[in-house]
Amino acid sequence: MQDISDIKTITIIGTGVQGHAIAQVALMAGFSRVILNDLSMELIDKAVDKIINDPKKGLRVLEKEGQLGDKVTTELLAKRLVKEENLHTAVKNTDFVIEAVPEVMSIKKEVFGKLGQYCPEHTIFATNTSTMSITEIGNASGRPEKVIGMHFFVPLENKLIEITKGEKTSEDTLKIATEVGYMLPSLEGKRLLIELQKESPGFIANRITSSTVIYINFLIEQAIARNIPFEQLDADVIDFLPIGLFYLSDTIGIDTVFNAMKYFEETLSPDFAPHELFTKFINENHLGQKTGQGFYDWSQDKEPSIDTSKKAGLVDIELLIAIQLNEGCRLLEEGCVSNYKTIDKAVSTGYRSPGPFSMGKKNYKQLVVKLDELAELTGKKYLKPCKLMRSGGFLDMRK
Repeated sequence: MQDISDIKTITIIGTGVQGHAIAQVALMAGFSRVILNDLSMELIDKAVDKIINDPKKGLRVLEKEGQLGDKVTTELLAKRLVKEENLHTAVKNTDFVIEAVPEVMSIKKEVFGKLGQYCPEHTIFATNTSTMSITEIGNASGRPEKVIGMHFFVPLENKLIEITKGEKTSEDTLKIATEVGYMLPSLEGKRLLIELQKESPGFIANRITSSTVIYINFLIEQAIARNIPFEQLDADVIDFLPIGLFYLSDTIGIDTVFNAMKYFEETLSPDFAPHELFTKFINENHLGQKTGQGFYDWSQDKEPSIDTSKKAGLVDIELLIAIQLNEGCRLLEEGCVSNYKTIDKAVSTGYRSPGPFSMGKKNYKQLVVKLDELAELTGKKYLKPCKLMRSGGFLDMRK
């Protein structure tokens, strides 16, 4: 049986928004070697520069703020960082792999197939997928007992990691991955790891928040028909959510949101099919903040702002709550978690917004009526309340 002391080298595959940040916290955790791998040295060099020199949260800034620890310097950590473009070389002697490639199942399965060929027998494979089946990804590796889901939420600033086993993930793999997760520092404080009892598309926090996509598609139609800027729709929710619905899509990446919606379309319901506007953005490479254009214009020196004095008056906050409460009840019905406090904790930590049960449990009967009306209006059957929400049976599942 492996022990956490056996984990000395970690390889991060994919150096984008998530990958380079995971590599940074792995360095800060004190692992002997952290290997960065991507499709080109240009991408890797760009990630290394962010890790070291990012003006807000790079290692140099954190060192000046005293957040790296006693006698820990940027230079010391940089010496432990290895750049490797060749995947085989990057993983041939590694103890732990964290995959952070694009949210496309075919890409992930291709990567894990190669990991199964290239890695030592003891290596544990973690996927940072935010939506997809750990079982399917694990089977592609040929070593499903060694594969686990570790879904990070903005790795440096957010302390949540959702841990998800596949059908064949071993208890030893779960144990080591959990210990690695707790070792990874967060600027927010001690890590919070939430383990799902059964995998589900989107796991917990993303499953809950993404459930509103069907309603968002309806809002996009309304906004286009009335020539209403998306900024005004975000102004409708800014007092309720820490960030606007469309602003959030831009910061996550419209391609990531699109891929998640397509996966939910395949696994949960055709009602999750992304609006054609998302497809238009993808075709034009308008992927949000990272490309300079999405629902907002990010090409200027400063981040776009939301004028809260100009509201569209289209977004019904109670419907957002109702949809998320219904999805939380579905997670309970499916046995992904045993109590609704865990769901609320995942959502409030991962997305800085109140959990659906804390917001909706007292007036769930009214929310049931509103969901029935919205399902009738849109023709989207997935919006209809599930049995547990309609009956109020979830009230007995607090702990």
